[in-house]
Amino acid sequence: MTQNAPFRARAEIDLAALRANVRALRARAPRAAVMAVVKSDAYGHGMVPCAKAALDAGAAWLGTATPEEALALRAAGIRSRVLCWLWTPGGPWREAIEADLDVSVSDMWALREATDAARDAGRRARVQLKADTGLGRGGCQPADWAGLVAAARAAEEAGTIRVTGLWSHFACADEPGHPSIAAQLAVFRDLVAYAEKEGIEPEVRHIANSPATLTLPESHFDLVRTGIAVYGISPSPELGGSADFGLRPVMTLKAAVALVKHVPAGHGVSYGHHYVTDRETTLGLVPVGYADGIPRHASGRGPVLVGGAWRRVAGRVAMDQFVVDLGPHGAEVVGAGAEAVLFGPGDRGEPSAEDWAEAADTIAYEIVTRIGTRVPRVYIDDEQ
Repeated sequence: MTQNAPFRARAEIDLAALRANVRALRARAPRAAVMAVVKSDAYGHGMVPCAKAALDAGAAWLGTATPEEALALRAAGIRSRVLCWLWTPGGPWREAIEADLDVSVSDMWALREATDAARDAGRRARVQLKADTGLGRGGCQPADWAGLVAAARAAEEAGTIRVTGLWSHFACADEPGHPSIAAQLAVFRDLVAYAEKEGIEPEVRHIANSPATLTLPESHFDLVRTGIAVYGISPSPELGGSADFGLRPVMTLKAAVALVKHVPAGHGVSYGHHYVTDRETTLGLVPVGYADGIPRHASGRGPVLVGGAWRRVAGRVAMDQFVVDLGPHGAEVVGAGAEAVLFGPGDRGEPSAEDWAEAADTIAYEIVTRIGTRVPRVYIDDEQ
């Protein structure tokens, strides 16, 4: 789809803004390399175009959750360093090793599968050991760290792996001053020191995610893993908005109004009639719904810029559509085909992804990531 083609809905992806965000993040962590995390189709923005733009702007690494995502980057011709961390037993270890991916290991079963695959492939696996410093999710518990480190060193001595990194993940970096932040940093330093004492020589040590990159320089170590911030969204409103960190939202979600019609007072709108008109008015039909990723939880609250003014979703969000009340004179300013902007950077007065997050009682990460494949991505690059 071209930028000016007729459309039902589209997500415009501003690659120039993405590059500028990566440069801003590099400036925030001048002594560390930057990893651009492109998991979940680059948080809904399109993995391959966003990965290429991030690398163009100086990102040294890419990060994915699943190995399949990382392998898709290789299939697209991207040769940068890529770390993938969400493994399950029987995963594509050999394919990942043969594709020169860095693979994360949190447990002995994963190390065994990585070393077995490396022997089968006839080449060393690049392995990063992940520690659970307090998040309680992935990662090796401190009590089990010595065993994992010893096994990794033995595998290095046997020539099957090379430990390229030691890493962890914060639980509450988006909550300034939370006591877990200092506690996790202390545990991470201790576990890194132990591994290095035992002979591990990592290329990179990393624990900082987007909020830590922006606010905790003491956590930057050799590499920072930036996810949502790459896409111009603040990792936490409590820390500040996007503009406070020199970031610009990358995605703008638009739809074309499908129908405008007059209805009388007392007219029910959408399933369940949770919205009933209190006067004669004009309704506009916006042809996107929860099948496109518009959160049903934002029914009655989600904001949309239509006809130069903010409107709210009137009634329930349905699978393919929702309605806005345009007011008694709405047909004078809005007709079929008019542009409805659900969210974007805010330059034209449109809502933001954060506004939708508030309306749906969630976080902006979910708003952009959930926009479905039925909505085409249109890539805009004003730098080229």
